[in-house]
Amino acid sequence: MTTTNWWRGAVIYQIYPRSFLDTNGDGVGDLPGIVRKLDYIASLGVDAIWISPFFKSPMADFGYDIADYRDVDPLFGTVDDFDRLLAKAHSLGIKVMIDQVLSHCSAEHPWFKESRESRDNAKADWYVWADPKEDGTPPNNWMSLFGGVAWRWEPRREQYYLHNFLASQPDLNFHNPAVRQATLDNVKFWLDKGVDGLRLDAINFCFHDAQLRDNPPKPKEMRVGRGFSPDNPYAYQYHYYNNTQPENLGFLEDLRRLLDRYPDAAALGEISSEDSLATTAEYVGDQRLHMGYSFELLTDDFSATYIRGTVEKLEAAMTHGWPCWAVSNHDVQRAVTRWGNGDTAHDFASQLVALVCSLRGSVCLYQGEELGLPEADVPFEALQDPYGKVFWPKFKGRDGCRTPMPWSGEDTAGFSDGPSWLPIPDAHRAISVAAQEPDPHSVLNVVRSFLAWRKRHPALQHGRIVFFDAPEPVLALRRDTEDESLLAVFNLSAQAVEWALPEGLIVQTLEDHGLFSGVLVDRSVHLPARSVLYARIG
Repeated sequence: MTTTNWWRGAVIYQIYPRSFLDTNGDGVGDLPGIVRKLDYIASLGVDAIWISPFFKSPMADFGYDIADYRDVDPLFGTVDDFDRLLAKAHSLGIKVMIDQVLSHCSAEHPWFKESRESRDNAKADWYVWADPKEDGTPPNNWMSLFGGVAWRWEPRREQYYLHNFLASQPDLNFHNPAVRQATLDNVKFWLDKGVDGLRLDAINFCFHDAQLRDNPPKPKEMRVGRGFSPDNPYAYQYHYYNNTQPENLGFLEDLRRLLDRYPDAAALGEISSEDSLATTAEYVGDQRLHMGYSFELLTDDFSATYIRGTVEKLEAAMTHGWPCWAVSNHDVQRAVTRWGNGDTAHDFASQLVALVCSLRGSVCLYQGEELGLPEADVPFEALQDPYGKVFWPKFKGRDGCRTPMPWSGEDTAGFSDGPSWLPIPDAHRAISVAAQEPDPHSVLNVVRSFLAWRKRHPALQHGRIVFFDAPEPVLALRRDTEDESLLAVFNLSAQAVEWALPEGLIVQTLEDHGLFSGVLVDRSVHLPARSVLYARIG
């Protein structure tokens, strides 16, 4: 596989549009706001942007419930605004990826409104409908990720419909060829506009088990991880039948054939299954998705052993494909809070960016990571996320990572002229873009320096990866191309450590990368707290 594709080793900057910049004073970010800040994004040195959904939607799940796949919601602007965004991004050398939510849509979508009316209309079989059991209960035991059973009664049809997420997000029936074709047609609409790639939300949820078999129970000690609250009854099952069905592979191949008609367009799949790494390996390759990422580095486990084990497991399974890694996004607690145990210092935030950018694969950086933003504490009365409202107070939802970007230290943080849709904490205003710009040692400027430095080293962009044996809290790895071999060593703790170089390994120091760095002394690497050392091997 060649290394010439733009997406291979790319740094992709995720924009959550309603929290990026508001230009019309309604408290919600919009597409013109993204256009206004594209020069800032270009200054970071990223290769692409991924824009979370901006399509027409009732916003029950803030855009991940789409009512019209081909139109922009007025909250965010117009199709013309998107065209201007695309043109300016391309003029700056930035690729544009858009979110595509294919497995489900909004209950306000015309397809669903027609489907629910009767059992014999033209869209009758476009969603997952099922008769009740004899006692009137749902057809099986499937649970919704957002809490409760995954079936909602529809009196017009006297049937249940499936919703793996909110009840207002009915699942499309991908067993129906007409649904698959309509989905591909919607994707083609945006590819024809010139988008460079797709981020595919919950892509392993497109198909369900046609026999509607019950999911088996999961033992209590196994109800952990995978991005949802451990007190969520969704965690009580092995989700063998409501997602990740073998028929999905054929659809991915159809999607890839469509993408291959557009020069260098790429697809990144979000994958959350019972064995997400195995599913990622299966879904990614020459005939399926270009890249895949899962929730494995979006969990609470922050140790060198866990990170190494996760990457090595995927490397062993996906010898033919290309991974993508992220440590933060719009669905999980921000990494500096989740992994920092209260340590949100400058060096830790910078180190996390360097760490994820040193793994083999492409990278998604979430807006605000370049500032070292910690998780915001959103009080219940200000909460917007339906997921958080259901599971409060044990799980506070996703609003804490979705608060608006702090552009300045003003009351509204330069985000809006009026009250914002979520509150902006004082701690974020104190480390705003404006506050960090003049400081060459700020997280923002260190990240800029590091990303520029990374571009000069092909080994970090698309080289092979091998880990060295090292005790906690040291993560040590090498990246190799035919022309370059680099050593990367991370001290993941808040205390200084030393690591002896492996026997026979010859290294030389590299030019400055801007990060808080360890030093080489004889055959030992001295690593201050939260530091990084890069060296040339040979």
